[in-house]
Amino acid sequence: MYDWTDFFCGSGGTSSGAKKVPGVEIVMAANHWRLAVETHNTNHPTTDHDCADLSQVDPRRYPRTMAAWFSPECTNHSIAKARKRNVDRTPDLFGEVLPDEAAERSRATMWDVVRFAEFHRYPVVIVENVVDVAKWVLWGTWRNSMEAIDYCLHVVYQNSMHAQAGGLPAPQSRDRVYVVCHQRGTPHPDLDRWTRPLAYCPGCDEVVRAMQAWKNPAKAWGRYRAQYVWRCPRVTCRNAVVEPGWLPAGSAIDWSLRGTRIGDRTRPLAAKTMQRIVAALEKQARGGVPMVIPMEGRDGKRPFPVTAVLRTQTTRNENALLVPAGGTWNNDASSVLDVMRTRTTTESEALVVPLRANNTAKTTGQVFDTFAASGNHHALLVPYYGNATARTTDEPHGTFTTRDRFALVMRNNSSRGDGSEMSTPVNEPLRTLTTAGHQSVLEYGTPNVEDCELRMLEPREQAAGMAFTPGYVVLGTKREQARMIGNAVCPPNARDLVASTAVCVGHDLGGWDGTAELTERSAA
Repeated sequence: MYDWTDFFCGSGGTSSGAKKVPGVEIVMAANHWRLAVETHNTNHPTTDHDCADLSQVDPRRYPRTMAAWFSPECTNHSIAKARKRNVDRTPDLFGEVLPDEAAERSRATMWDVVRFAEFHRYPVVIVENVVDVAKWVLWGTWRNSMEAIDYCLHVVYQNSMHAQAGGLPAPQSRDRVYVVCHQRGTPHPDLDRWTRPLAYCPGCDEVVRAMQAWKNPAKAWGRYRAQYVWRCPRVTCRNAVVEPGWLPAGSAIDWSLRGTRIGDRTRPLAAKTMQRIVAALEKQARGGVPMVIPMEGRDGKRPFPVTAVLRTQTTRNENALLVPAGGTWNNDASSVLDVMRTRTTTESEALVVPLRANNTAKTTGQVFDTFAASGNHHALLVPYYGNATARTTDEPHGTFTTRDRFALVMRNNSSRGDGSEMSTPVNEPLRTLTTAGHQSVLEYGTPNVEDCELRMLEPREQAAGMAFTPGYVVLGTKREQARMIGNAVCPPNARDLVASTAVCVGHDLGGWDGTAELTERSAA
């Protein structure tokens, strides 16, 4: 057995990920917030729990284990530290206020890591924190202190969307730093094997294990895309930049849930929120997919499509889902249990989404439902390439490429019995073009804001965005759940880093590498 202690266990992200590794057991978990301890105990009933302020606890209070995970207080290391400390006493969108004991992420500090490690001499210690902790004025001193008590340190900067060595990653972009420590004289962990994601290299035409490449090699610190990228390790393509596989935000959304029509709200939305919604609708008109809108947080956050990865989940429920009104966006629903269907390099079908609840979605190759006299009950969601625009037949057509760029060509005159008045899907040849200009292109237009549905993401969707398994129980009010979820460690990161340290203590994984999980989920 490879036994661990989870300090500042929170809602259980670290423990959940670690237990994915064969032979790993979490024997002890501690946290200062009683509700978090109760949540952890609900999901990990075989673990011993303690509710305590770790900064005030004598290390002898807990048993020695082979390894310990620490997620110490990060407020003073985060760029968010300038925010007022009483922000958690302000009611949120649900009218809820957090209790005092939840106001701080943790009452354990980076120095408590040294204190506990010095006493217990754990063979393995992993410390998780925000990347800005490495800009802490005492960062070098802290590292020297761990080395002074006979630990080798390996600093890993990892985004949760790339933790895929032992299974699926989290469907969100969340940058964190992990310090993997092991006692001198023990084998070094193979971090390359467990932290370098797979990516397809177009230049080499094969899947490679990408290598982390810092934009400034003299300063190996930072976040994905901002300070580093992933490159192909082969010189044949000149180490081309590659994009590792990732899960979209849509994989965490429960499509069976409906929102509230904005025009039917009793309380109008704030002006900034409306501006974000308008921006989201404009993006949706181009991309044709539901949008996630940041409802709170700092100015400048932009809406993004559900086909993109989730932004970092914080301790506040900031994200809302915006979908054009109607009953079809939850037809043929994708459960959070399922992965996204295979995405190809081209989009050959367009989707007609009616704006009335009694209609059903159709591809452009199917017959439309009856059009009402007002003619505004259907919208066409079309993925376009480049800057293609719709044209009437009074204008010349743009150059026809080898890809479907036009969604639906319609004839506007009456039938002559030869079928030329029928609408033409994009995957069929154009019918005869006449000189009178009777053809037009039907495309998706931006709907009115009032006719769209909006809802906040539910806590279980936030949990899915962190990669908690379906059915994971998080106790408390919605705001308390959001706090625990946003503070959690993404289970895939813990899973892979814990697995990497097995060699340090001689623990045999029995050939486990997480591929079974990937195979099972892909088959589903």
